[in-house]
Amino acid sequence: MPLSPLPPSALRRRCDPTQLGFETTAELPLPAQAASGVNDGPSFLGQERALAALRFGVGMKQHGYHMYALGRHGSGRHAVVQAFLEQVAQSRPSLWDWCYVHDFDEPHRPHLLRLELGQGQRLRDAMARFTDEVRVAVPAALEDEEYRKHRQSLEEEVGQRTQEAFAGLSEKARRKGVGLVRTPVGVGLVPMRAGEVMPPDELRALPEAEQAQLKRSIEALEAELQEILVEVRRGERELRESLRKLQREVTRHAVGHLLDDVRAAFRGVAEIQAYLDAVEKDVVENADELLAAASGNAGPEAMLGMLGNPREAPLLRRHRVHLFVDNSRAHTAPVLYEDNPTHQSLVGRAEHQARFGALFTDFHMLKPGALHRANGGFLVVDAHRLLTNGFAWASLKRALLAREVRIESIEQLLSLATTTQLEAAPMPLDVKVVLIGSRDIYHLLSALDPDFGDLFKVAVDFDDDLPWSDASARGYAALVAMILARRGLLPATCDAVARLVEESAREAGDAERLSTHHRTLTDLLDEAHHLAVEREARAIDARDVEAARAAQIQRNGRVAERLREETVRGTFHIDTTGRTVGQVNGLAVSTLAGFHFGHPARITARVRLGKGDVVDIEREVDLGGPLHSKGVLILQGFLGGRFGAERPLPVHASLVFEQSYGGIDGDSASSTELYALLSALAELPVRQELAVTGSVSQHGEVQAIGGVNEKIEGFFDLCAARGLTGTQGVLVPASNVKHLMLRADVVRAVEEGRFHVHAVAHVDEGIELLTGIPAGTRGDDGLYPEGTVNRRIEDRLEAMTRRLATLAREEKGEPRPASEPTK
Repeated sequence: MPLSPLPPSALRRRCDPTQLGFETTAELPLPAQAASGVNDGPSFLGQERALAALRFGVGMKQHGYHMYALGRHGSGRHAVVQAFLEQVAQSRPSLWDWCYVHDFDEPHRPHLLRLELGQGQRLRDAMARFTDEVRVAVPAALEDEEYRKHRQSLEEEVGQRTQEAFAGLSEKARRKGVGLVRTPVGVGLVPMRAGEVMPPDELRALPEAEQAQLKRSIEALEAELQEILVEVRRGERELRESLRKLQREVTRHAVGHLLDDVRAAFRGVAEIQAYLDAVEKDVVENADELLAAASGNAGPEAMLGMLGNPREAPLLRRHRVHLFVDNSRAHTAPVLYEDNPTHQSLVGRAEHQARFGALFTDFHMLKPGALHRANGGFLVVDAHRLLTNGFAWASLKRALLAREVRIESIEQLLSLATTTQLEAAPMPLDVKVVLIGSRDIYHLLSALDPDFGDLFKVAVDFDDDLPWSDASARGYAALVAMILARRGLLPATCDAVARLVEESAREAGDAERLSTHHRTLTDLLDEAHHLAVEREARAIDARDVEAARAAQIQRNGRVAERLREETVRGTFHIDTTGRTVGQVNGLAVSTLAGFHFGHPARITARVRLGKGDVVDIEREVDLGGPLHSKGVLILQGFLGGRFGAERPLPVHASLVFEQSYGGIDGDSASSTELYALLSALAELPVRQELAVTGSVSQHGEVQAIGGVNEKIEGFFDLCAARGLTGTQGVLVPASNVKHLMLRADVVRAVEEGRFHVHAVAHVDEGIELLTGIPAGTRGDDGLYPEGTVNRRIEDRLEAMTRRLATLAREEKGEPRPASEPTK
C-alpha cells in the first residue's frame, strides 16, 4: 500500500504567541547584572555547558587552566564571554600599580616596582615635584654666599700653605745665589746674580769651583722643591676632596629636605625607601650635572638624553618615575579584549626617539602590552588573529609558561640585536586568557601544538542550538527583548517574537531545536526594525520579520533564481511531469556566502551485460568526493545482497549527475541513484513529478540527510514556476521529518493539495511511490511475487545471466543446448 503524504502539521512547527505571555517585549524586564556572582540571563540562553566551563576556568587557581571558547562564528561567543567575565570581575578588585624606575647599578635594566592601588600615581607625582624642585634647589645651594665663603676659605688655606712653602724655598735659594722661577711647564731653579737670572755665557765664565758650588746648591734645592711639590699636590687633593665633601654635604642637606616628604608618604614600603636612598645618593654624587644643565653647559652626551626639555638633565630624567600600569581608577579586575594581538601589542615595546641623528630610548619610553594591562584579571583574544600575526602565538605561550611578561623587540626575540637594548625587569603574570575561535582551530592546536594542552585546559564549547520547549521559547523572547533594548530598537510584538522563534528553528534545521546564532537574530531584528520605522509603526510585528527575511533571501538569491530560470527555459534538463526509465530527480544544496539554497539535479542510470560493476562516472573523472563514492559502493552492496547472494550479478551499470560541471560530494543522493538503477534494471519508468533525497544503507534503509528544508523548497520553487499540478512532491527520509520547518507558501500548497511531501524509511517504499508498482517481498519459495519491481529485476538478471552463458559457449565454439531458447 502506497505511503500517504505527510500532513501539513508535520511540515512546520508553529509557535503559539499566546504562550509567550506578553503583548510586546517592552513588558519584559531586562536582566539585572548581579553585584556578585554570575547572573544566568538571556545572553547565556542554551549555553549551560559553556557557562559551567567558564565558571570552572575562572575559578581554577592552578597553572594552565586558561580557556578556549569554541563555536560557530557569529554565535555570540565574544559577547557571552565578555559579559560573564565582567560580572566575575565585579567581585575581584584590581590589586596593583606597576612602575618602572632607573636601576642605578645596571642602567640598561630598569627596575619594576609593584605598588598598592593609587601609590603609583602618588609616587610619580611626588618624584616629578622632587625633580622640579631639585633642579632649582641644588644649584641655588651651591651658589649660596655661605657655601662660596666656605669654599673660598678652603681654597685660601691651601693656597696660603703653598705660598708659604714656596716663599721659604725662594728665600733660601736667594741666599745661595739661586732663583725660584715659574715657567709654563712648572717651577724651576736657576742661577741668579744681582736679582737677575744669570745668562748661560756668564755662567760658563765662572770659575769651575763656583760652578760646582752652584750645581750642588741647585741639586739640594731641587730635592726640597720636589718635597714641596709633593706636599702641594697632596694639599690640592685634600682641597678637592674637601670641596667635594662640602658639595656633598650641602647637596645632601638640600636633597634630604626635599625627599623627607616623599619618605614620609611611603613609610613602611621598603622597596620605595631603598629607591629614594639610591636617588639621594645619585643626586649627591652627580650634582655637577645639575649645575651644568642650569648654566647651559651640558655636554653632547647629556644633551642626547634631554628629550623634550633641553633644561632637564639626564640626572633628573632618570629620577622620575614611569607609571607603567595605572589601576588607580579601576574598581574591578581588568577585562581586556585585544583586537590586534601582535607580539608588541601583547608583551609591550620600547619606543625610540630620534635626536642628533641617533635613536634614543630609556625606561620612560616603555609601553605596556595587553598582558601587562590585563594582569590580575582577564584577557580575551581572537584565536585566528593571534595565529595569523607572526610571533604573537609564541610570545603569548612564552609569557603564560614563564608566568611573567618580558618586554622584548622582535630583534631581541630572534637574537638579531647588535646594539645595547633595554632589558626591563619582567612583570610577574597572573592573568586568565580566553581564546575565542573556531572548532577547527581548537582541534588543530590540540593535535599539533603540545603547549596548547598544557596551557588551555578548559574547552568552553558553545552549543549551536537548544531544545525547543515552552520555557526555551520564553527565554528566546527575553533574549530578543534584551537585544532590542541594548541596540535601541523598537519593541517586538508577541506575533513577531513567535515568528522569530520559528525562524530560529529554520536556522537550526530542526523543528525540535532553536538556533543560538546571535548574529543571524541580530541582523534580522535590525532589518525588521528598519521596515517598522519606515511604516511609522510603534513596534515590530510579524509582517516586518517576514518581510525582512524575504528581503534577505531576495538579496542573496540571484544565483538560485538564475538557475531556476535556466531550468524553466530548458537549458538545464529537469522534468517535472511524465515518466522515464532510469532517470530520477535528485536534490542538492549549494552554499554561497553563507546563503543556502536547494535545487534539483537529474540522475540517470544505464545497465548492460557485465560482471557486477557499478561505475560512478563522477568518481572516474575526479569530480566525485569520497563520501559520494562511499554512497555508490553502499548501493552496490545493497544490490549484491538482494540480487547476487547466490550468483554474480551479470550487469555493468553506470551512474551520473547530468549537466554537472563541478565537484560533487556527500551521500545524500545514494538513494536517488539506487532508485535510478532499480528503474533501469526493472525497465520501469519513474514519475518525474517527484524528487528524491536521502542516503541509503546496505540493507536498503533510507537515512537522514542535511539541508532537507532547502532541498524541498528548491524543487517546490521549480514546480511552482512551471505550475503546480497537484501530483508533484518530494520523497525525504522518515528520520528527517523532525527537521522539517518549511516555508509558509510550501505548507500552504500542501494544505491545498497542490504539492506533497512523502516520508520513506526504506527503498522499497520509495520505489513503489516512484513507479506505482509494489517492490515485493520474497515468498516461502524464495521468489518475489509476479508483477513486483523486485521480480522484474530478478527475471531480467536471470535472462542476462543466460545470455552471458550463451555468449561464453559461442566464444568457445560449443553447441547451444536444446533446452535453451533462441534469441
